[in-house]
Amino acid sequence: MENKLVITQIGSLPFEDAKEAVEYSLKHDIPFLPELPKKGDAMLEYIKHPGRLSCLAEFKKHAFRKVKVQCIGPATLMLSGYKEDEVIEKIYSHIAAVLKGLEAEEIILFLDEPALGHSGVDFRQLWQALFASFDVIPGIHVCGNMDWDLLFDSAAQIISFDASQYELTKYSKYRSGKNIAWGVEKPEDVKDFQEGDLLTLPCGMGTPVYRQEDCEKKLKQLQNIKEGIMK
Repeated sequence: MENKLVITQIGSLPFEDAKEAVEYSLKHDIPFLPELPKKGDAMLEYIKHPGRLSCLAEFKKHAFRKVKVQCIGPATLMLSGYKEDEVIEKIYSHIAAVLKGLEAEEIILFLDEPALGHSGVDFRQLWQALFASFDVIPGIHVCGNMDWDLLFDSAAQIISFDASQYELTKYSKYRSGKNIAWGVEKPEDVKDFQEGDLLTLPCGMGTPVYRQEDCEKKLKQLQNIKEGIMK
């Protein structure tokens, strides 16, 4: 697995300067579109104005072999009070705006569904409709716990989860041909790394507990874990 592209991040960062945020993203194996909550890029805010992200213009100045972008997921948006038809329209418009003019050989698109286990929504059909609309590698990010078998039986090709808190290998439909984005704090969090899997932090870095100076430390942490896996 030497030199494989495996390190990326969830998306949100504690930066206030777009150029600095993009430069940090470019240090990862798979650069990701930064979202800056301090500049108004919170999920429920940018979806009101699809395509309006602080780093988007700066990010599109670069061409990528492989890149990761993300958007709030439909179940999360419905939990926030949006109707199903609004959800599809808003998310489609945002993703289309993000992808327009983005130069990349491969694009990974994650739908961010932090509280999916509590949604009560038939999210798999909604995901299928959105993923089918774009030429992307489909992924889902979930922060909390849920019935993981539902994700293994979904349109997502990559499942991103907090591996420091949850154990997925015990589920009856584990993998089902899918890849895992291991959200890690320490090497022991990675239980079953396979070809095509990714390494990330457990969640984004946009919360107040993170400062800009923490970013390089977290990247180094991921790099150290990758080195241990690749030996």
